[in-house]
Amino acid sequence: MTILITGATDGLGRGLAEALAGSGETLLLHGRDAARGAQVIEEISRDSGNDRLSFYRAELSSLQDVRTMAQQIRAEHDRLDVLVNNAGIGTTLPGNGERMQSRDGYELRFQVNYLAGFLLTRLLEPLLVSAAPARIVNVTSAGQMAIDFDDVMLEHGYSGVRAYGQSKLAQVMFTIDLAHDLAGAGVTANCLHPATFMPTKMVFHARGSATSTLEEGVDATFRLVVDPALQGVTGRYYSGIHESRADPQAYDADARRALRELSERLVGLPVRAG
Repeated sequence: MTILITGATDGLGRGLAEALAGSGETLLLHGRDAARGAQVIEEISRDSGNDRLSFYRAELSSLQDVRTMAQQIRAEHDRLDVLVNNAGIGTTLPGNGERMQSRDGYELRFQVNYLAGFLLTRLLEPLLVSAAPARIVNVTSAGQMAIDFDDVMLEHGYSGVRAYGQSKLAQVMFTIDLAHDLAGAGVTANCLHPATFMPTKMVFHARGSATSTLEEGVDATFRLVVDPALQGVTGRYYSGIHESRADPQAYDADARRALRELSERLVGLPVRAG
């Protein structure tokens, strides 16, 4: 299989890459630092014996970077079996809780955690369809907050927790929409809260300690990527390895439609009716 993992140079993404490399998969690893990416490729290849690894650099705060990466992948690969949208930022890192904007002028957490993955998925959809049966796995969080469509960019009453929470709920809503859109195309879409407070940089920065192991999160995500029992299962939200329920707004079709239309406008894609 050919598998793309965003945010693969550290934390959960790197752990997942290591696990999949050991299974002999062809891995496309994304990160925002080319030197760091080359080091990670070398280390994982050495430890796993798998030389079918390549690196793609993109800063997710730039939608143009996302487009360029998608172009490169489409030029070099004619199929993509699994897309794992894992990259993201937490409640306090970067910015120490202050509101920040992306290069495109959008609230940073909304873009990095959600909009970038939304655009990347839509641009790579043809490769996934051509590889069917294929899978999309969105790494979200149990820390969700309903989206205020009158202030999506949180220009009033900003908090990092609120920004993070709405970006993560947006991922869940997108996952459910993808499951509907790709029904019959042989591509499934699921999302998960991999584990609570894993030992990652963003967790340590926000709260100083972890409560779960990285391996718990890796195992739960690995399952959604490869478990044959999940073939054909789509539109689900998992907490770890157990199916769960997201924030109620995720199941509001009108809210999902509003988010989809907003997202298409923000990233410059045609706005689909209905």
